[in-house]
Amino acid sequence: MSTLINVSQPDFGESEAAAIQAVLASHWVGMGPQTAAFEAALAERLGVRQVIATASCTAALHLTLANLEPDGRQEVIVPSLTFAATIQAIRLAGYDPVFAEVNPQTLTIDGDDVARLLNRRTRAILPVHFAGYPADMEQLRRIAGPDVDIVSDSAHAFGSTIGGVPVGRQGTATCFSFSANKNISCGEGGAVATQSGSLAARLKKSRFLGISHHTWERQRRAKPWHYTVAGPGFRYHMSDLNAAIGLAQLKRLDDFARIRRTIAAGYDARLAGLPWLLPVQRDLKQTIPHLYVMRITRGLRDELYASLRAAGIVCGVHYIPNHQQPAFKKYTRSLPVTEMLADEVLSLPLHTRLDAGQIEHIISRVSRFLRRARPARRRGQTSSKPTP
Repeated sequence: MSTLINVSQPDFGESEAAAIQAVLASHWVGMGPQTAAFEAALAERLGVRQVIATASCTAALHLTLANLEPDGRQEVIVPSLTFAATIQAIRLAGYDPVFAEVNPQTLTIDGDDVARLLNRRTRAILPVHFAGYPADMEQLRRIAGPDVDIVSDSAHAFGSTIGGVPVGRQGTATCFSFSANKNISCGEGGAVATQSGSLAARLKKSRFLGISHHTWERQRRAKPWHYTVAGPGFRYHMSDLNAAIGLAQLKRLDDFARIRRTIAAGYDARLAGLPWLLPVQRDLKQTIPHLYVMRITRGLRDELYASLRAAGIVCGVHYIPNHQQPAFKKYTRSLPVTEMLADEVLSLPLHTRLDAGQIEHIISRVSRFLRRARPARRRGQTSSKPTP
C-alpha cells in the first residue's frame, strides 16, 4: 500500500460542501437557524424532547454536570478507560471522579463495581458507551435509584440503540460528539439530549455566557441589541457552519451505519479463531460500531501495532487509563482489569472510506502476524492457546 490507511476518517462530499456554501451565502455563520434546525432533527431522530447543540462533547459533558442541581454531593463514578475529556469535564464542573472498572467483554463500565463504589457522596454515574456499544443502562438505573443522576458519555454511540430504543433516551442526559472521527461529523461539535425541560432551559442559557436569549433569537425584537445575563455561563454554542454539516451528515447516517456494520462483520468473520486474539462483544443489529476494538494477549499488542504501521496501517489504542495519568493522580485506585485491558486493546481502521482492497490488506496482515507470533512462555504455562 502506497498511502497510509487511517484508523478513522471523516466522509464529506458534495452535500456537506453545498451546506457550507449556503451558510456562507446567508452571511450568518454563528449560532442561528441552522443550529436550531439541527437540534430539531436530532431530537426527532432520537425521540427526545430537548437537544442542545454544543461546541464539543466535552462542552456538553461539562455543561450538563455544571447544571445538575447542587446538593453537596461531590463524586461522579466513571470508568477510567475513556478519553481524558470525560474526566476533565467532571473536574471542570467541580466534581471528583471515582474510577470504576470496566467489563472486559464490552469495555463498558462494570455495574458491580459501581454498586460497590456508590455512597452518600455520589452525585452522578457517568457511563461511557464504548466503541458504539452501550453500557448496561438498566442495571445502572437500578443501582442509582431515584437520587443519583446518570449522565452518559455517548461520544462513540450516536445512532446506536438499547433494546430498539435510541441511545439518548436513557438517564438524566446523554452527551454526543460530532467531531471528525465520529459516526456523523460536524467537523467539530456535540450535543446534549434530555427529557428534562428544566435542565434543558438551564443548559441553553449557560451554553451562551448565561445570556437569556442568544443573538439570532433577538433579531426580530424591537431592541435586538438588548440582552440579560441571567447567571454564569460558557461560550459552548455550536455555529451554523458546523450545524449545516451535521444536517447533511444526518441524512447519510443510515448509509454510514450499513457500511460500518458490514466492515465490522467482515473483520469478525475473517479474524475469528486467530491465536492470541480475544474478541470484544459487539451487537451489530443494535449498535453502529464506531471503533473496531480487539484484545491482543500475551504482550503482543505493541508488536502487532508496529507491524501494521510498517505495512501502512494506522491503528488506535483506546485508551491510556485516566487513573494512571498525572493530572488525576489523587483519584487513583487499583483497577487491575482496566490495566490489563489497556495493554491489550487495539482498534483496527473502521470508517466509511475504506475500500475492499484496504480491508483485505488489514485482515491479511493481522492474520499473518498472529499466526506466526511466538510469545514468550510464562512460567508454568504449557498451553499454546491465548489466555484472557
